[in-house]
Amino acid sequence: MRIVELLIDEEQLFSGIEAISIVDQPAIEENFIALSKQHEIKLAQVDEEKRILMGAALVPDKNIYRRDGEEEYYIYFSKDTVRQASQLFLMRGNQNKSTLEHQAELHGLSVVESWIIEDEVHDKSRKYDMDLPIGTWMVSMKVNNDDVWENYVKTGLVKGFSIEGYFKDKLEMSAINDVEDEEEAKEILLEIANSILDNKYEFQTYGDYGSGVRNNAKRGIELNEKVNNKCATSVGKVRAQQLARGEKLSVSTIKRMYSYLSRAETYYDANDSKACGTISYLLWGGKAGLNWSRGKLRELGELDLNDDDPCQAGYEQVGMKTKDGRLVPNCVPKK
Repeated sequence: MRIVELLIDEEQLFSGIEAISIVDQPAIEENFIALSKQHEIKLAQVDEEKRILMGAALVPDKNIYRRDGEEEYYIYFSKDTVRQASQLFLMRGNQNKSTLEHQAELHGLSVVESWIIEDEVHDKSRKYDMDLPIGTWMVSMKVNNDDVWENYVKTGLVKGFSIEGYFKDKLEMSAINDVEDEEEAKEILLEIANSILDNKYEFQTYGDYGSGVRNNAKRGIELNEKVNNKCATSVGKVRAQQLARGEKLSVSTIKRMYSYLSRAETYYDANDSKACGTISYLLWGGKAGLNWSRGKLRELGELDLNDDDPCQAGYEQVGMKTKDGRLVPNCVPKK
């Protein structure tokens, strides 16, 4: 029976945990993950007077049986994905979203605590005899709903938490990256074709970027390895290898390099070496890569950018766009 790792695609609006359901038995819906097959994990009535429940929302590296039509298989979440899911749940303000048995929408239930188990001995869950592995996502939920508390919690009709959300399996995510590789290949072929039509039989490439670009790419590769290479698409990873080796780049690649770095700069945080925004920015050459690609495109007459603030008053630059075959600043109204 095959085992499938599920991942979160942060670029998709509905990817991640949408709500937490209180359940007795697991529910399965098409293209929807609803997990609760953890009968040994009980809801702890932390404080009956204050009506607070505590339990595991997601356990890492645990094979969970699934059936889709005639196909049977197991799914699991890595520790990194569990942590990512717990963070996105709160970042997107979903702590007040809950359901009963993945069907009835509930009101008056709120997640008031959320944490990842990091200590086998001293974690809060141990006080309530919950023997859960490192990396488990724990939540405490306050129940300000008389019907739920009296008729479901106190009667034992609900025994655990179950997540509701959308995920993609690892093979599907790889396929998305392959599409990006294919798009880059198409762009390179188009550039070759245009060069031939313009009687430019020599395919121009440039590699006069300095050590700063190479060192940033090497640093990005090292940091990505420390997080199991989870950051960046395959295009970004290949680009980093090219820059680290000092390989020459085509004009179209330099354009993509500048366009990406001018947008991704806002996600770079020098103090967070584990963030994918930081790692991806370095993989493409970082600040040194941004400066070099900008200068090279100006030198080649491919970049229409005359000063450091190209947008008029009331507008700000958000990346680049193509106009009449050249890269120009994408100016949008300031918020």
